Amino acid sequence: MNKSTAEKNRPLKISPEQILRELVVQHPQLRSQLEKLGIDYCCGGLRPLSAALQAAGLKWRTVEDKLKQAWNSAQKEAPATDWNAATLTVLAEHILDKHHAFTKEQLLRLDGLLQKVQRAHGEKHGELLNQLRQLFDGLAEELSVHLLKEEQILFPAIKGIDAFMSGTAPRPVVHCGTIENPIRQMMLEHDHAGNVLIDIRKLTGNYRLPADGCRTFAALYDGLQVLEADLHEHIHLENNILFPKSTAQEVMINS
Repeated sequence: MNKSTAEKNRPLKISPEQILRELVVQHPQLRSQLEKLGIDYCCGGLRPLSAALQAAGLKWRTVEDKLKQAWNSAQKEAPATDWNAATLTVLAEHILDKHHAFTKEQLLRLDGLLQKVQRAHGEKHGELLNQLRQLFDGLAEELSVHLLKEEQILFPAIKGIDAFMSGTAPRPVVHCGTIENPIRQMMLEHDHAGNVLIDIRKLTGNYRLPADGCRTFAALYDGLQVLEADLHEHIHLENNILFPKSTAQEVMINS
């Protein structure tokens, strides 16, 4: 699943017209830099790079230089896993084992940290923390239901189609009619979760710790940023690779 040495050493060729989804699927090494630039490559992956730059208030030449620097630095490191080359079953299992498990653990941890911070800093930062609590609770509730739907409905259907395509299982019965139906709903929920993450980042001033913030306050903000980054990777793998490839598989077996 790793890129070959020849492919890894190719110079980076990008243009403003390139679709973000295609860019990060072909060059996963660039995700970290896109994250730092505040460019939405997961929920907004169907836009051309130029539209994403306009939305983020960035200039093409600046972004081009930074992406090329990131690409050159990546050549000195171990190649990133090319999940576009994995089977859909392997990719789905990776998402479940890494991202679903992490999200559940992190939400529980952050809930406890937020409780402690509210108790310790509620008198001075009550309004901020109450708003953060409202956003976090809504996100946690939505994600909990979302993950369950993927685990019980969508991913079994995706793996069933993939198994049929590989000749290792009979033709699956997709109880929701077509795989596109739950995928469409999951992508809408991804968009909403992404918007909540943006709201949390704005509310906290890009996670700027108050002058009197304690270690627990810092841990809370750090943990929220880690959750955000992991969800971006999680949604990228689903929106940009797993979902479109599974939809294409279903079209093939029905044609």
